[in-house]
Amino acid sequence: MPASRTVAVIPARHASTRFPGKPLALIAGRPMIEHVWRRCQEARAFDEVWVATDDTRIRDVVEGFGGKAVMTSPTCPTGTDRIAEVARARPDVEVWVNVQGDEPLVDPAALKVLADLFQDESVHMGTLVRPLETEEVDNPNVVKAVLALNGDALYFSRAAVPHARDPGTPVRRWAHLGLYGYRRDTLLQLASFSPTPLEETEKLEQLRALENGLRIRCASVNWRTVAVDVPEDVARVEAVMRERAAVR
Repeated sequence: MPASRTVAVIPARHASTRFPGKPLALIAGRPMIEHVWRRCQEARAFDEVWVATDDTRIRDVVEGFGGKAVMTSPTCPTGTDRIAEVARARPDVEVWVNVQGDEPLVDPAALKVLADLFQDESVHMGTLVRPLETEEVDNPNVVKAVLALNGDALYFSRAAVPHARDPGTPVRRWAHLGLYGYRRDTLLQLASFSPTPLEETEKLEQLRALENGLRIRCASVNWRTVAVDVPEDVARVEAVMRERAAVR
């Protein structure tokens, strides 16, 4: 098989502290993991789409709707580690894209933008950003990205960065979207690193890459995420789905 293959992996755990069994929660009559899988298929950017899980219940549901699932270790501490476990067995795949399993409204066009970053051979790790809204500047739950002129990430923070020393200075700020792509060697290298000081301070896993000298290319999109973190979020997502269906 050619080495330029691109594969999307959706990490899915059943044991969630705030929402046990979250990947199987029904949204508009379908399990959430199916919605994410369908959005990946709609992107038409991937040679394969896999769900990586440690739970046979999730595997069975995925295979039941026609998807592909791979069993991974229950000891994987992060989604990155889960994807790296899959990648170790697939040297034929060059690019791996990590799609969050709690994003049933993930934009297929945004996924394609992320996958297309790797058409540039100098890109070894990529992610997405969007313009930061004014009301989000002081919200630590919205992660900010500071970019270099070429789009590489300089830093990610929960703080309001960059800081404008002089009042009235125009500042372009970016919000980070938690989708990542990696070349296989970079993914395996990243998974081998131990947690780093800034990562543990900000509780942002992507800082581990920057602290170890890895470059992260960022692409800008206009997609606003609606993630499912707690059971109450299901109704929010369903409301957005109904609104979008009405517009169509």
